[in-house]
Amino acid sequence: QVQLVESGGGLVPPGGSLRLSCAASGSNFKLNTMAWYRQTPGKQRDLVASISTTGSTNYADSVTGRFTISRDNAKNAVYLQSDELKPEDTAVYYCHALVSIRSLQYSYWGQGTQVTVSS
Repeated sequence: QVQLVESGGGLVPPGGSLRLSCAASGSNFKLNTMAWYRQTPGKQRDLVASISTTGSTNYADSVTGRFTISRDNAKNAVYLQSDELKPEDTAVYYCHALVSIRSLQYSYWGQGTQVTVSS
């Protein structure tokens, strides 16, 4: 079993910055592609950014140029640096990982962290 634990959410004024972190724990696993999603009430969960094991990244158009995803494979962690935050970035942010365990691949989610952009 693998657990993903997010941290770093909070309240920030428009134009501000936040750094979200997500750490994976467990045993005998390998992290593959990791990603951040976000969700607002009544809407579907949308991809914000993803990063492969080799560091290739993909961003939603709405965050390109403002957000940066990165990972630390030694720490089994993924990060989301969010700059120039806008009120429309307000959402619950979820960490996601594709995880290999004994040659099978599984999908794991974190519990979510609230980001609120407001003055």
